[in-house]
This record gives sequence, structure tokens and C-alpha cells, in this order.
Amino acid sequence: MSLLLGEIVAALGGELLGDAAMVVERLASLVAAGPAAISFLSHPRYRKELLASRAGCVIVAPSMRDEAMARGACLVVDDPYLYFARLTQLWKARHAPAQPPGIHPSAVVDVGAHVDATAVIGPLCVVERGARIGAGTVLKSRVTVSEDCVIGDRCLLHPGVVVGADGFGLAPHEGAWVKIEQLGAVRIGNDVEIGANTCIDRGALEDTVLEDGVKLDNLIQIGHNVRVGRNTAMAGCVGVAGSADIGAQCTIGGGAVVLGHLKLADGVHVSAATVVTRSILKPGQYTGVFPIDDNAAWERNAATLRHLHQLRERLRALEKQAASGLTP
Repeated sequence: MSLLLGEIVAALGGELLGDAAMVVERLASLVAAGPAAISFLSHPRYRKELLASRAGCVIVAPSMRDEAMARGACLVVDDPYLYFARLTQLWKARHAPAQPPGIHPSAVVDVGAHVDATAVIGPLCVVERGARIGAGTVLKSRVTVSEDCVIGDRCLLHPGVVVGADGFGLAPHEGAWVKIEQLGAVRIGNDVEIGANTCIDRGALEDTVLEDGVKLDNLIQIGHNVRVGRNTAMAGCVGVAGSADIGAQCTIGGGAVVLGHLKLADGVHVSAATVVTRSILKPGQYTGVFPIDDNAAWERNAATLRHLHQLRERLRALEKQAASGLTP
């Protein structure tokens, strides 16, 4: 499998400083690349790796042109990371053609479901009664789309995704639990990608909604009646509790948790491992991670935190006394 540098430039653009006839046999990191590979430099802090790289060609920004030319062939583009992403798409399209539309013989599709003729339903998938699968959508192996759930166009659901399992709805009664039937569904927009073994619960009354362009990593839990806005992305192991309303263009780092019934405005970015305990109504970066430390120091700091409220009240009392002493 290979591409010529000239073919890459013809397809994706960019300024090539080097031999257009160079054969590219693989895409690789700066560290792992050999003479037949193409790589990219996403940030100037990796310039040492650039100078040491054996890559046949490196994709760089205009600010790194001279350093890259001193090393060897380079492709100069405005956004190397975006260019590399598009290069991976080109590479896959040339060397791993898309699976043809159709339903795998081992899949189970209810006669009351609708699957677009251009969709791909992979091995061991289940599409239940009333579900709808849009044009160009791909369900990899073992995906379940439960009754009445809707998947839009050009979506990609990786192995093990479950769309439309019951949300966690229970009413306490005399020391036991009474199930609340989940009567809503899940509606997923266009161009959504959902990672392996992610679960999206159906709504209790209204639908759980993922708008266009949402990207979810592996092992994410989306609770019932959650709404996720356009082009929001979440990394692995995020948990979103029921009825949370997450805006558009947000990012949520791996292992973060959003508690139920909270609202995140458009453009909110939550750092990894953060627990969101209140609504965030202003765009920006938010972090709530207790720093790692050796265990003894961590325990001392944790013990201090337990008394923080008392210390605050004592400080307020002292401030009042001081202010009173200054009053004529």
C-alpha cells in the first residue's frame, strides 16, 4: 500500500518542498517514522523530535518551514493536525474501501424497523421494532438499537454500542424499588460517532437527544433525557447523569462526570476527571481535580479540607472583630 507525495498534494493541497515522486508507504509518528513514511509536527514544542526524525516527509506549519527544510522534505500547511486527519481519511479510502451497504446475515432486524438502503448493519447487530437507521450510517458488530430509536445520516457506531436501553428510573417503596417504565426513545442526529461499548439510555418521558456532529469516545454513559448539543465531544469513560443539558461545541475530558439536571452552556470545556456539581452558564475551561500526591501528604490535605468551613467561619469572625475595632 502506498501513495506518491504528489498524489497527496493533488488531493489535499499544501506546499510541497521535496520530490513529488517520493513513495509514501505508511503514516507514522515523528519518532517511529522511517524514510518511506510521512509524519506531522502539531506543535513547536516537538521540534527536537522533528530534527531527529527519519521521516521521508513531515507536515509542518509555515512557522516551522525553515527547520523542516533543513531536515529534509516537508509539506507546509496552515493546520498540520487537521491536514494529517484528512490524510488518514484519504489513506483509508484508498487502501481500505468502505464496506458495501447491506445487512449482515447474522444481524437481527425487526420487520417493523426501517434501515436505509445505503446503511451498513454489521455482524450480530440488533435493530428493534420502530427503530430508524439513516442513510450512509454504519453499525459495527454487536450494536443494539432499541425500539423506536432514531439514528440519523452518516453516523458511525462502533462495536458494542447500546442505544435505547432503559434509563435508571426507580421509585422507593417500603424498602424496595418500583421500576419507572422508560417511555421515551433516543434521537441521534447526523454525522454522529459513538465509541465502543458506549450506552445511551432512552428517555423516561421525553427523548434522549444527541444533536448533529456529536462525537463520543468508548465506554461513555449517557443517562435518560440527556440532551447533547451540536459538535460536542466527550472522551472515554465520561458519565452524564439523567436530564443534564449540555450545550453545543463543548468538550468533556476522560473520566469526567456531569451530575443530573445540570446545564452546560455552549463552549464549555471540562477537564479530565472533573466532577461537575453545578450548572455552568458561561463558556470557558473548567477543572475540579484534587491533585495527586504521596499518600501521607494527601491524607493530611484531605483532613484539612474537612475543617475548611470551620476555618472560614473563624476567619469571618476575626474580620468582623477587626472591622469593629476600626469603627470610631
